Amino acid sequence: MPWKYLRHLITSGGQSDKLPGMVENSAGGAAYPVDDWTRLERFLVLGSEAGSYYASERKLTRDSAQAVIACLLADGPAAVEAIVAVSDGGRAPKNDPAIFALALAAASENPLARAAALGALSKVCRTGTHLFQFAEAVNGLRGWGRGLRRAVAHWYLDRPVDQLAYQAVKYKHREGWSHRDLLRLAHPEADAGDKARRALFDWMCARESDVAALPAIVRAHDAAQAAASAGEIAGLIRDHSLPREAIPPQWMDDRDVWSALLAEMPMTAMIRTLNRMTAAGLIAPMSEAAKHVAARIQDATALAKARVHPLALLIAHSTYAAGRGVRGKLAWDPVVEIVDALDRAFYLAFEQVEPTGKRILQALDVSGSMGAGMVAGSMLTPREASAALALVTTAVEKEVHTIAFTSQGADFFQSPNSGNATDGVVPFPVSSHQRLDDVVTRIAGMPFGGTDCALPMLYALERGIAADAFIIYTDSETWAGVIHPAVALKQYRERTGIPARLVVVGMVANGFSIADPNDAGMLDVVGFDTATPAVIADFIRS
Repeated sequence: MPWKYLRHLITSGGQSDKLPGMVENSAGGAAYPVDDWTRLERFLVLGSEAGSYYASERKLTRDSAQAVIACLLADGPAAVEAIVAVSDGGRAPKNDPAIFALALAAASENPLARAAALGALSKVCRTGTHLFQFAEAVNGLRGWGRGLRRAVAHWYLDRPVDQLAYQAVKYKHREGWSHRDLLRLAHPEADAGDKARRALFDWMCARESDVAALPAIVRAHDAAQAAASAGEIAGLIRDHSLPREAIPPQWMDDRDVWSALLAEMPMTAMIRTLNRMTAAGLIAPMSEAAKHVAARIQDATALAKARVHPLALLIAHSTYAAGRGVRGKLAWDPVVEIVDALDRAFYLAFEQVEPTGKRILQALDVSGSMGAGMVAGSMLTPREASAALALVTTAVEKEVHTIAFTSQGADFFQSPNSGNATDGVVPFPVSSHQRLDDVVTRIAGMPFGGTDCALPMLYALERGIAADAFIIYTDSETWAGVIHPAVALKQYRERTGIPARLVVVGMVANGFSIADPNDAGMLDVVGFDTATPAVIADFIRS
């Protein structure tokens, strides 16, 4: 049935007319509002850096903060538990939103929220950098009362002294804060018999310290500052597991120094410095270093333990394969073993997903609004990130048809086999055998227009495609269609007899969804949460 006839059968108003329960979205269309708890989860995973097409970073952050505050007032402990779950579980690409939300909790009017936040400080702020970020955020929200000082003091007192010493030499200062600043505010008192911790506190504060009592890694750090050769530096690294932040910059182009660092380099640091190790000549084709790195990157257990997020691997893959960074002059010749390992690791970093055995049509919103902003502070737009996410479903499921959509022209579906992107929908075949960067580049170059999130269902209905589930990756800023997506799904169910489900993957931390909250066959999830593919599969399977 051609579209020009089909549209006359549609009885609802256009997407600017509100159905019961709808509100106006930022594009002037109508969508369902998500509750504060959903907004909290979206913010924790996606952040608000660079804003979106319709909202500035300032507005998106302020709106998200209001949702966080509302959750804290409604149920402070539950809100903090949600913050910890996303942060400690490694479900978000960056920890920054969780740290900011924890600072809001620490300054909440709800005393239960404040207590829960301060009790969770070490779970969310696991490194010195995290702690400095929290200090900067909370400093602008509240005073340094007794409870806050005590919580920070426990951050320094409760962890083993060797772990604290590692934090001291790796993260000396960030965000305008240093360990010296926080120690002076918190006044942690080490036990008289804990000579190593007392000496470490003195060292952090640049006071005269008992050198003999200092942890070995601190003494090695000081020795590295006076080292006269790369060999001496490499020896200190091997003997004391010095991190690269403890190495003077003049030695950071040396192959032997990088070789020593690689031996015990944390997973995240290794992924971030692949380019530098390659430029230094350590990682080379068929080298032992390349084999070692490729094996570690593809260790699913190690990735999970290190909380390596799929988005970090996607960005590393795109950057490393390009052979040069976005900023700076560093260039390198990509090693194919590393490129392939990063590609495979992307899938491993998601929770294990069992195939549903269902027929799935997944649709990528490539409208103009999806080309603005950045997902979780990365260099990827929502439309680029959604293409990468679609690969995960493609890798697991046997029956998947993928399309890209924007909005229809006046003669949409007049030539259903034209393959012209201006028709509003085009097939977007993807395969798990394709390289991540190839798929991302392909979708980034597609034309775009307005947003009509009803098109995937109308497309399936017009083409006679039998789908048990639709997965739509979008910002839900739909406005250009003559029928609402929820109505289109219901019509698809009625006319095909298939009780199809709809999963809306939110790619922006805004307050809207095209999923009808009163329809049990529709689900709203957060894009690039590591748990999202498993949640989608469970919903489709049930």
